[in-house]
Amino acid sequence: MTQIHADWTHDAQYFEYTKAANPLGAGLITNVPLASFSGRLHEPGPSRIVTFDLSSDLQTDGPATSPSLCANFVCIRPDEPVETHPNATSEVYYVIRGGGWTRLGDRDLHWDEGDFFALPAGSAAVHHAETDAAFYWVHDEPLLRYLGATAGSPRFEPTLYPREQAVAALHEIEQDAVAARRSRVSVLLANRGFEQTRTITHVLWTMFGVLPEGAVQLPHRHESVALDFIIDCEPGCYTLIGRDLDHEGNILHPRRADWEPGSAFVTPPGLWHAHYNESGTPAHLIPIQDAGLHTYLRTLDIRFYHEKATTYVSVKP
Repeated sequence: MTQIHADWTHDAQYFEYTKAANPLGAGLITNVPLASFSGRLHEPGPSRIVTFDLSSDLQTDGPATSPSLCANFVCIRPDEPVETHPNATSEVYYVIRGGGWTRLGDRDLHWDEGDFFALPAGSAAVHHAETDAAFYWVHDEPLLRYLGATAGSPRFEPTLYPREQAVAALHEIEQDAVAARRSRVSVLLANRGFEQTRTITHVLWTMFGVLPEGAVQLPHRHESVALDFIIDCEPGCYTLIGRDLDHEGNILHPRRADWEPGSAFVTPPGLWHAHYNESGTPAHLIPIQDAGLHTYLRTLDIRFYHEKATTYVSVKP
């Protein structure tokens, strides 16, 4: 081989099919870990961003909470604004407490406790608090970092989802006799610009849901990673997570994630999980996933176990 050819072939490799077709099964790619983040991380104090960085477990560049997403708590004091400007196509914020406004160029987006808002690519934001405030904040910068890409054109306008509207939508579903009997009682936040995926952005999916008193949400699984935030709950709410089901729909050898108000946890992709409320009072949660992207790619593969079935059923888009 000439030196000219060697310059172009230095990084080329060749593998027999079975040694490269399933890097995850072979342990070449690490699994997404089951991890939790205490609500104590966003207790009142100095303004700060607390990142849920699992990049060492993922063996990827960080910070990252999943291969494509990064979750954070953002704490803001009235006299200490916080700036955010990730290289991301999509950002979703949930206001855990407090009130204030976010300066976007020459415009101000005002928010209060319980509101959601989504920001597109290129959003250089400065967050101001009128009272001590905190956000749950998820964005897709890890995806852009892996692709070696820079987010350029925004795909949607900054969008606010006020608490009273989200609560009213969820209450309407709770009052619906048919919807209330379903395993999941929840509202999906969406943007009219994404009619195909019906998601809050073209990458991110956000649910506002209630786990009623005594409820058991039957096992389900999907290929998107879920970054779950617990708004409120009493002791006795938890999630069981495992790889397989038995013939009666029970999760085999499950790991348990106990819910705590204001805390967050990671549900890895492809695992069966079921939510339980044995607390005596309703609980509320917010899962945020990269399911907008998976839905567009036709790879979400969400499946639910049904009591009357002998196995799970696949829900096609």
